[in-house]
Amino acid sequence: MFIRTLALSGLTTLALTLPALAEIEVKDAYARSSGPMAMAGAAFMEIVNTGEEDDQLIGAKAGVAKRVELHTHIAGDDGVMKMREVEDGFTIPAGGSHMLQRGGDHVMFMGLTETFEQGKMIPVTLVFEKAGEIVVEVPVDLERQDAMGHGKMGHGTMGDGNMGNGAMKQSN
Repeated sequence: MFIRTLALSGLTTLALTLPALAEIEVKDAYARSSGPMAMAGAAFMEIVNTGEEDDQLIGAKAGVAKRVELHTHIAGDDGVMKMREVEDGFTIPAGGSHMLQRGGDHVMFMGLTETFEQGKMIPVTLVFEKAGEIVVEVPVDLERQDAMGHGKMGHGTMGDGNMGNGAMKQSN
């Protein structure tokens, strides 16, 4: 906790206790789609919380799609991985991080209104319970390989290749 002290007219001192909010950093962000005619795409990144309180990623917004949701993959009864919306979002633990990655948790863009072209920057607003809205400039990387060395995920073929970096700025 932060303690701030205010002197009032030199007569009294008032101590205010303010909670330490989550401090969010976004690292190694990139987005991709399955091709130029794709109707869906996804964004992946590491979200780091350097603050003293857990925070919750509760939503995302982007002008490149009609709909943006937080998604994960869950094994179905038949053993096939299926994509599902996560309405409660993802916990970003205090002093820890949460990975949004292919085959796992991610930001899903549905009904793309723009083509995802290699190197294009996509502004994505991440919405957190405590940190508020953070705008991340996410580069499109259609060539990047996932951790398993293949470029496929449950949304269809997403390509292969190298990595890109995303920059972030807080907008609250």
